[in-house]
Amino acid sequence: MDVGIEIGGTKLQVAIGDPHTGKIGEIFRYQVDKALGAEGILTQIEKTLLALPYPPARIGIGFGGPVNRTAGVIATSHQIGGWSGFELLQWFKHRFEAPVFMDNDANVAALGEAHFGAGKGCKQVFYITLGSGVGGGLVCDGALYHGNAPGEAEVGLLQLDRQGNNLESFCSGWALDAKIRKLLPALPNESALKQLVGFQQSGEAKFVLPALNQGDRHAAELLSEYADTLAWGLSHVVHLFNPQIIVLGGGVSLIGEALRVQVQEALPKYLVKAFQPGPLVALAELKEETVLVGALCLLNQ
Repeated sequence: MDVGIEIGGTKLQVAIGDPHTGKIGEIFRYQVDKALGAEGILTQIEKTLLALPYPPARIGIGFGGPVNRTAGVIATSHQIGGWSGFELLQWFKHRFEAPVFMDNDANVAALGEAHFGAGKGCKQVFYITLGSGVGGGLVCDGALYHGNAPGEAEVGLLQLDRQGNNLESFCSGWALDAKIRKLLPALPNESALKQLVGFQQSGEAKFVLPALNQGDRHAAELLSEYADTLAWGLSHVVHLFNPQIIVLGGGVSLIGEALRVQVQEALPKYLVKAFQPGPLVALAELKEETVLVGALCLLNQ
């Protein structure tokens, strides 16, 4: 019985699954209590694994932050305290007999989508997660590309100007939330986006799609600007790696086809002629299971 684990800044997922088929069996999902820090997450993992009917044979982990995968050490977490320098593989070794493999969650997600998701059958797959942060992963011929420790393919850290603004500054879920908050006071009261958000002060991005479905032009303009900036950032990925496919994942990608189409259409104008029209842009197919499936795929790397 193999186990995949996703350790994020807001959620923890533990699943039983098959790395050869990508099929997930039972999933245990938990909200992360930031006040409890890393210790709270580790306690929940241990409790969940010990409650399984059989001890795990192998464990794959996707961690939400930079890691030293060979040393088994967490570099840091940008959301949860207590992770910096933590020896995660040693922690597992002292509690379970199963071999453990770990990597950054965006890398792991890329692996899952390359083998069993939108990138299946493609030789080069670049995955970008558009969540609370922006991360990336590159898979070539079924294997993850790894740079020197502590990471690689950090597309969110691409500097888009000399003032230190990077792709994450513009295209993370938090950045989109902030942009909507700033825009709302200037919107007319009849705006669907304004009515849907109401007095909410976080997670505003989730109302973009329903506002679009109601024909809100302000939501359409917001999405157009967002997609254009994302395409600009992804043009650097194309010029560096020229992948066969770029897969959009993470919470913002749930806007769906409206986002995918606009990124696909905007991308060529930022590419030199030789690279046009650019790779196929697709939406992640594995949804909430992307990191879990990828974590299981680590067991076959």
